[in-house]
Amino acid sequence: MGEECCDHGHSHSHDCDEDVFEAEILIESNLIERVKNLDRRILQGAGVAAVGIVSMLILSTLWTAAGPSITNGGSDDWWNTPVHERHTMDLNMTGVRSQLPEQGPYSWTGPTEHFVEVDLPASEQDVGYPGSALMHIALWMPDVPNGTAVPVIATVHPYYDFGGEGIVGDDSNPNTVPDAGVGAWVLDQFVPHGYAMAQISTFGTGKSTHCQDVKGLGEQIGIQAAVHWLGEQEWSNGNVGLMGKSYAGTTNWEAAQNPSPHLKTIVPISGSIGVQQMFYRNGSSEARAMLYDVLYEGSTADATEDDMRMCSDDVIGPVSPFTTWLGAGFGGDEWNDYWDERYHLQDVLDNYNGSVYIVWGMQDWNVDPYHAFPTHELLRQQGINVRTIAGQWAHNYPDQPDRHSEVTSGYGAEAYPNMTRFDWAVELFPWFEYYLKGIGDEPESYVQVQRNDGRWHIEETWPAEDTQDIQFTISDWDGGMMGTVNSQQSMEITSKPMMEDMHISGLPTLHIDARTNMCNGGQLFVTMYDGTTGLRLGHATMDVRYREGGYDALPTYPMTNYRMLMEFNPMDVIVPKGHTIQLIITESGEDYLPSPCASVGMSIFAGYQVLTLPSIDRTIDHDSWFEAPPWWEHQEM
Repeated sequence: MGEECCDHGHSHSHDCDEDVFEAEILIESNLIERVKNLDRRILQGAGVAAVGIVSMLILSTLWTAAGPSITNGGSDDWWNTPVHERHTMDLNMTGVRSQLPEQGPYSWTGPTEHFVEVDLPASEQDVGYPGSALMHIALWMPDVPNGTAVPVIATVHPYYDFGGEGIVGDDSNPNTVPDAGVGAWVLDQFVPHGYAMAQISTFGTGKSTHCQDVKGLGEQIGIQAAVHWLGEQEWSNGNVGLMGKSYAGTTNWEAAQNPSPHLKTIVPISGSIGVQQMFYRNGSSEARAMLYDVLYEGSTADATEDDMRMCSDDVIGPVSPFTTWLGAGFGGDEWNDYWDERYHLQDVLDNYNGSVYIVWGMQDWNVDPYHAFPTHELLRQQGINVRTIAGQWAHNYPDQPDRHSEVTSGYGAEAYPNMTRFDWAVELFPWFEYYLKGIGDEPESYVQVQRNDGRWHIEETWPAEDTQDIQFTISDWDGGMMGTVNSQQSMEITSKPMMEDMHISGLPTLHIDARTNMCNGGQLFVTMYDGTTGLRLGHATMDVRYREGGYDALPTYPMTNYRMLMEFNPMDVIVPKGHTIQLIITESGEDYLPSPCASVGMSIFAGYQVLTLPSIDRTIDHDSWFEAPPWWEHQEM
């Protein structure tokens, strides 16, 4: 869903994985318009996916076992090339995705199909047509010598066999066809190096039975059972890794909540850490939240007896976003455990002992980058080895130049073409080799992050440990900080010119005193710009009922003063010396619903008004900077 969708109706680009494109567009903001245009877009997306998949399969079948095995002694140790040196590697950068420098020695067979019966607790039994709860797995195997045990790289999502008898047009591909995002790429790059590859349909989708418990406990248990089955097979070495983008990234977190001991690593790519966390930021509700559950149910279901099986949460799921938007602070967000059951991260922190490789776009509006930060540091503090790569792309993979080129100014364009990472396959190879095969040294934990002007830097964690918080009292900025913000009125304030370059790197905060008017609520949406050039830098939003941040609402009353502790989305941006910072404050903003009190809004008055900017000092020759491989020199742009 949201994390799982394209085009929020912005002028900037939000893209999806080719193979799940036709499914993901269903459940976004501008929902009515999407449903009207669904058949046309499904067919277009399916056509693109089909061409990409056929191309991948042709390439795969042309590979032979002639090349040397990297893990058994290749021509060099390219897989150990440090980040700072990869721009000098002789990489094949002529294709549409990153490629390993050497082809693996194995051909492959498959797919074979398998069903895993899942034992569910009483609370997760469905209502309707009886039958076993089965997870469907499609499996590809490398042609390794007899007796050789291999690990598995798997991807899990609900978009296989999407459509047909359901509410949309032709079926999308089943999970027996490698999807264009992960499946075909893994089959092409990693399976020849001795990895099995699996594609798994979540409950209630594809050939998996049971009801579709969208991201709930039932779905989590089904994913965990499928992972365990893969690790238990006689051909398996017992190690399983998960990888996927969007919903297929969220399933990585779900698998790690109560994990099988066979789950050794996950690579969540823009996969939300929780459903409430995806749709609400400091209490502000995204528009797509309202029909999230019901549209997922309808869009992935076919009109068969199996899809008439209902989960218990099918009743409360569609209602919870409305009660949260209207009744937060008075129990509307806590009348059931729907949100708690779908918060994945805390269980991962408590129960998971594997590794995590996080991939995020700093300009991702489908699943905002606050899902990645401070998640990276929380995992690190828990003793989990974690690595993160975060470029100025949108809802994409790191190595998709065609998608990266679609971003617009203020939403990543200034970082293009340097954002595309054609060394990403090289980056992942030693990660999988160590965690799934036990080969090599344990990979280092660090963050690779890209600034909005395109420059990459590497940090031990992010925000960096040497970050300095620079505070500004903004009541004396041009425009002042007194006035009313509602659906008809906004405010604009501008700083004095910066005395030095300001490298903002982290999650800025804005703490201000504001007053409700003749309504028991209100909301502020703040967009930060370079006031000199007009370049958008970042944004924050907050519903006053969540004035302390997080996901716990507090009662709010009319004509009452409150201190709002706003936090911006993660930002890594540069404000040059002599430029100003401008804040534009509106009642709501891109993707977000107006608050129930939008017409009267809130009044901002002269009180506590502090903007805190996390800043780092990285001189031009600082050793944290590194260059990305110059793929643009090898392709026509």
